Amino acid sequence: MELSFVDEEDIYAIAEGLMKALFKATLDIDLETPFPRMAYDEAMERFGCDKPDIRFGLELISLTEIVRNCSFKVFRTVVEKGGLVKSINAKGCATFSRKNLDDLTEFVAPFGAKGLAWVKVKAEGEWQSPIAKFFTEEERADMSAALGAEEGDLLFFVADQPAIVHQSLAELRLELARRLNMVESDTFQFLWITEFPLVEYDHERKRHTAVHHPFTAPYEEDVHLLDSEPGKVRSRAYDLVLNGNEIGGGSLRIHQKDLQNKVFTALGISDEEAADKFDFLLRALEHGAPPHAGIAFGLDRLMMILTGRESIRDVIAFPKTQKAACLLTEAPASVNRKQLTELYLRPDWEES
Repeated sequence: MELSFVDEEDIYAIAEGLMKALFKATLDIDLETPFPRMAYDEAMERFGCDKPDIRFGLELISLTEIVRNCSFKVFRTVVEKGGLVKSINAKGCATFSRKNLDDLTEFVAPFGAKGLAWVKVKAEGEWQSPIAKFFTEEERADMSAALGAEEGDLLFFVADQPAIVHQSLAELRLELARRLNMVESDTFQFLWITEFPLVEYDHERKRHTAVHHPFTAPYEEDVHLLDSEPGKVRSRAYDLVLNGNEIGGGSLRIHQKDLQNKVFTALGISDEEAADKFDFLLRALEHGAPPHAGIAFGLDRLMMILTGRESIRDVIAFPKTQKAACLLTEAPASVNRKQLTELYLRPDWEES
């Protein structure tokens, strides 16, 4: 959907009205609106991802400041290097066997976690764990208080750079919910994620890149940061999340040429490159493009949820294989040189 002379509130109202009508017509469920909203930073802090499933707890708790000067070298070194130490309290799971713990340690390894520390909370708050001896009584008490730890709880810890900590614990959180049957399949929880970062730094290319796309509007109060601290600029982008699945996303677009040029500069896009790639857009802005916004829905993912399926492949007529091949049309297929020439593509082109 693309709309002119609107802002976020208009988009939210239209999208929520659509969802309300769909769920009533298909499942006879009356959704409550407006849907809750959560800023990107809060979602990352509490859930480790920007599409959190809020149907259950198991939230991430930061222990970084508590362990900053602890005797456990693994935690202390990570904090000294600017990393994070975060934990999840799996309530009542102190009965997990050592095999269960080893399995979960292997589970988080593909997400970059170098290990998964754990603590079983025993009577009177006593810690049973290989790492317990590295903490003072005060440090253990502070961590237990932060986590709301009680007898019978199982505490998991990951220490690393923010991206690894967040992804590892976000996936662990979902895995624990599956194992503990914490989610009712007929429960639907919508959530708007807002205030995404406008840009992120690409260490390989050594430049900032757009989180959504280069035409996403920044918050007016953050525009002054584009020249000095572009990483702190928030965008007027939004995602609609349902049960941990992104089912829609969009943003307000930039409609002023001078602001668009400032964003291009922050992204390291020269005037020449901008003119070459986006001349049509810049000329359109000169003619007075209206304020506009939009949102696109992932209808296949929404259909998956409505039908209670586990994969979008179940609701796609001719799904591709995991190798992106189509069994019906036998794509991808070979392309002759004439077709490539018509598309101005060189078959012998290689990236330098």
